[in-house]
Amino acid sequence: MDTQQTIRQPAVAGLFYPDDPATLKQQILALMSQASPRGKVASHPKALVAPHAGLPYSGPVAASAYAALGTGADQIRRVVLLGPSHRVPFRGVATTAATAYRTPLGVVPIDRTAVEAIGGLPGVTNLDEAHGPEHSLEVHLPFLQVILHDFTLVPLVVGEAGPETVAAILEQLWGGPETLIVISSDLSHYHDYLTAQALDAETSRAIESCDEGQLDPYKACGYQPLAGLLRVARRRGLKIETLDLRNSGDTAGPRREVVGYGAWAFH
Repeated sequence: MDTQQTIRQPAVAGLFYPDDPATLKQQILALMSQASPRGKVASHPKALVAPHAGLPYSGPVAASAYAALGTGADQIRRVVLLGPSHRVPFRGVATTAATAYRTPLGVVPIDRTAVEAIGGLPGVTNLDEAHGPEHSLEVHLPFLQVILHDFTLVPLVVGEAGPETVAAILEQLWGGPETLIVISSDLSHYHDYLTAQALDAETSRAIESCDEGQLDPYKACGYQPLAGLLRVARRRGLKIETLDLRNSGDTAGPRREVVGYGAWAFH
């Protein structure tokens, strides 16, 4: 964290994605041009679920999610982005004192008014330590920066938090067409290719049926923020479409041991 400017600096640039701005933008544009989500999105999604691994591995599936925005991207001015904590264990949902997140493509301002609006909700805590090393939010920003151009961010790292804690935050920040909600999650980890396909298909059916009780950390590392979104989706009667379902054996890795990725649109 840059304490003087209160800008959260990139933690995985050059690791999960290129640290050269021109190369990064070129790769994002190439992924978006190749995206072909299998869903038939009938309206601009209110929420997306997309993966967060290194760009060669999960980037094609993340692109399937962001391609579903279509012309609706022109309306989006705020992104509420939730992802799991991989490195810092804690209870609740962590906000940050930072005023912006930086990537090689520039600075994304944080909607401080929105952050303060949820500050009093149960389970919400300010914990910059959870944001500093975390990749689950950061890897989405280059996609958003290329597609949306001008937007503010509400970055939320989710620790041990029940679905109602997350659901209350989402309801508070729901907004209108100017607000996009993104849940960051990979699926099964380190199974053989066929086993992963079967497990991830089960998870996809659970998401499509809004059954958060079927989720667990072995099926989706972002199961806690995802469970909160499913609860809100059920209450609001949202339609859920599976846009893409692949794993690292399909994108950039061997099939002996794979990580699963999926993309879903809520509208």
